Amino acid sequence: MNTWKQNWDETKQHYLDWWQQKGIVLSMWEHLEKDGAPYEFVPDPPKAKDVKQFWFDPKWRAHNLHYQLSKSSFKADILPVANTHLGPGSLGAILGAELDGGEDTIWIKEDPNFAGEIQFDRNNPYWKLHLDLLQECKKLAGERYFVGCPDLVEGLDVLASLKGTQETLMDMMLQPEVLDVQLQKVNDIYFQVFDEIYDIINVDGEMAYCYFSIWAPGKVAKLQSDISIMFSEDDYRRFVQPYIREQAQKLDFSLYHLDGVDAQRHLDAILEIDELNAIQWTPGVGEPQGGDPRWYDLYKKILAGGKSIMANWVTLEELEPLIDNIGNQGLHINVDFKSEREIDEALKILDKYR
Repeated sequence: MNTWKQNWDETKQHYLDWWQQKGIVLSMWEHLEKDGAPYEFVPDPPKAKDVKQFWFDPKWRAHNLHYQLSKSSFKADILPVANTHLGPGSLGAILGAELDGGEDTIWIKEDPNFAGEIQFDRNNPYWKLHLDLLQECKKLAGERYFVGCPDLVEGLDVLASLKGTQETLMDMMLQPEVLDVQLQKVNDIYFQVFDEIYDIINVDGEMAYCYFSIWAPGKVAKLQSDISIMFSEDDYRRFVQPYIREQAQKLDFSLYHLDGVDAQRHLDAILEIDELNAIQWTPGVGEPQGGDPRWYDLYKKILAGGKSIMANWVTLEELEPLIDNIGNQGLHINVDFKSEREIDEALKILDKYR
C-alpha cells in the first residue's frame, strides 16, 4: 500500500503483534496537524454551509476528510484513516431510526413508528448515505489512506435506538423470546451491511474501523453493549454474550468497547468469548481516564484473561508508569497528543520497552 504514512510497515507489525497479545501500539484516536508541508497539495474545501452539509453531504465530507488527512501526522502508530462515522450506532439509522447532526457529533433518534419488524431496506436513505459517503471517500483515497468502516454498533444498543431504551429493557422482562428473534435479525443484517461496506473499503483484504481507529489484515470491528450497565450479569449472558460471540466468530479480529464503571461487572462474561481479541476501556464521564493507576488491576485481569487491551486518553506523564505496572505485552495505548513533539517524547519512552 502506497500510503502517506511513512512507517506503515512498522505500524502494521505492531498491530499484528497486538492482536496476538504481544508488543505495544502507540497511537491516538483522532489526528493532529503535522509539522511542515502537507503530503501533497489539496485545495481547501469551501466552508460547510450548515451542520447538515458538514455531516451528510458525501462529496463535501469526502473532500474535507481528504484535505485534513493530507496535513495530518501519522507518526508512531497513528493510522491514516478517513473517519466516515455517521453517529454512534448508524446501523440503527439503516433500520429506521433518525440521524440528527449536532455541532460535534451525530445523534441517533428512535423510530416513533417502530412496530417490531426488523428489516433491511436497501432504499433506506441512510443506507444510501453510507454507500455514497464511502464511495466518495474511496475515490479520493486511492492507496494514500484507508477509508474507515462507520461505527455500526449491534445488538441491544441498536434495538434501543429503534424503540427506546425503556422499551428494550421492558422486553427483556416481558417478552424475551420476541427479543431473541429481533436480536438475531439485527446480527444477520449487521453482517449483510458490514460485508458490503468491507467490499468497498478493504485494500487487498486489509481494513480499518473508525471508532478508536483500528486496523487488521481482514475483517475487523469494534463491538459493544453500552445498555448493559442497566442490567445483571445473568441478563448479559442471556441477551448479549451469544450475539457478541457470533460476531467475534464471523470477524477475523474484534475489539470490545467496555464503557463505564458499572459495566465492569460483565468483564468475566466478556472474557469467556474465546474468539474476542481485545478489550478497550472507557471509564465514563467524571472518572479518571485510561492511564490512571486505579485501572491497572482491570488491565491486568484482561491481559490474564488472554485479551489485549486498549487504554484511551492516556497522558504523556502516565505512559511510563502504565507500562511499568502492567507490562509491555498486548497494549494499545492512545495518548492525547497535542503536538508531534509530544509524539517524539512518547516514542523515546517506548524505546526502553520494545
